[in-house]
Amino acid sequence: MRGLTYSNAMASAAVFIALGGSSYAAVKVTGEDVKNGSLSGKDVRTGSLGSGDIRNGSLRAADLRPDVLKAGPVGPKGDKGDPGDGGRWLLIDENGDVAEQSGGFRVISRPGSNGQPATNPNVYVDAGGSLVGKGLTATIAIQNRIDRTGDMAPDPAFAGDAAVGRCNTAAINCVPAGTNEDDTLVVRSLADNTDVTSQTRRVWIHVTG
Repeated sequence: MRGLTYSNAMASAAVFIALGGSSYAAVKVTGEDVKNGSLSGKDVRTGSLGSGDIRNGSLRAADLRPDVLKAGPVGPKGDKGDPGDGGRWLLIDENGDVAEQSGGFRVISRPGSNGQPATNPNVYVDAGGSLVGKGLTATIAIQNRIDRTGDMAPDPAFAGDAAVGRCNTAAINCVPAGTNEDDTLVVRSLADNTDVTSQTRRVWIHVTG
């Protein structure tokens, strides 16, 4: 028998190591081999876990570092939307004056002014622009009061009738100076529009379109 040479010894060692390596690789660690709570973050190599290794719904905010939860970049501001036609408005008080308004309105004539008889209850208002094709509405400014039962109810003293229209039309010819124009509206608000001597009421006017 030939003697053991250095080459034979190295070859035998290589076979042993190869077999040993194969046997070692056959051993696998599963979840059953790990006790709950025994693994910490330092036991997991950075970048070794992917999204496929994490069960849906298993992570909470408390499981993440505060610096991980950050707001995303702010996108560009969108264009401002069309505000639409909210209309214009004014409130005429019982004296025929503008008490409140959205802007641009001016009283031209009221009872007892601009040559208008005090018995003429109409109020003429310059709207600051043409009213052709515009919508006009008049609504009595209702005020509530506490009735005999202790409940809030409309005050009868503020009930009444109201009407509004545009001057310089086939149906309306406004007489006071400077009122028979396309930009002028005429409004009448009374306790009863069949009686021109009844008390004048506060009235809201809306212009739309």
